[in-house]
Amino acid sequence: MLKVAIAGILKDVPNYINAIKAVGLEPVVTLEADNIVEYAGLLLPGGGDIEPSIYGQDNNGSESINKELDKKQLRLFHLFNSAEKPILGICKGHQVINVALGGSLIQHLPTAERHSANSKGDSVHRVNCCPGNILHELYGDSFYTNSSHHQGLDRLGQGLRAICRSEDRVAEAVMHENGRILGLQWHPERMCYTMRREDTVDGARIFEWFKKSLSSPW
Repeated sequence: MLKVAIAGILKDVPNYINAIKAVGLEPVVTLEADNIVEYAGLLLPGGGDIEPSIYGQDNNGSESINKELDKKQLRLFHLFNSAEKPILGICKGHQVINVALGGSLIQHLPTAERHSANSKGDSVHRVNCCPGNILHELYGDSFYTNSSHHQGLDRLGQGLRAICRSEDRVAEAVMHENGRILGLQWHPERMCYTMRREDTVDGARIFEWFKKSLSSPW
């Protein structure tokens, strides 16, 4: 069974573990995956905000920062990217990908209320997808996702292309030009299997694609 490294803290990632298991992969929660030959790919999960000094800014609205975690996640990104292994980033993980490749973040979106969770849980909104990428193949031109964030991508990292945007133009997904790095601002692990919801698309398709990508000849 192929192993996927989940770059997080065990108590914070049960939904990611469940989604990875559901597609027949073995999740390993680790921040110290030096022997990456054991792993087929990397999942960067959601979490708090990235320390702004890492991307050259003062704190202007960032919250729940864990700088040591940020450093370890960035290190794992570079290890797996150098080894040409697939990487999936979700919410914070999407932002980690961007920062790792030299991009920057908007620390508090002007339209943050449209994207943040509320008393009922995740928000839901429409995203629009450009053609010629995996998300367009999976979901089409326009679809609904959940949402639970207040920050967004600003300057895109080297090699990244925004492939989906919300109606207020926030980059909801990015794909690297190498085809093996995908970042999602939304949470597919909370839109699939036992957490499937009727007001969004099925997040299981993301994890099914990720599994296929682990065996692709990059």
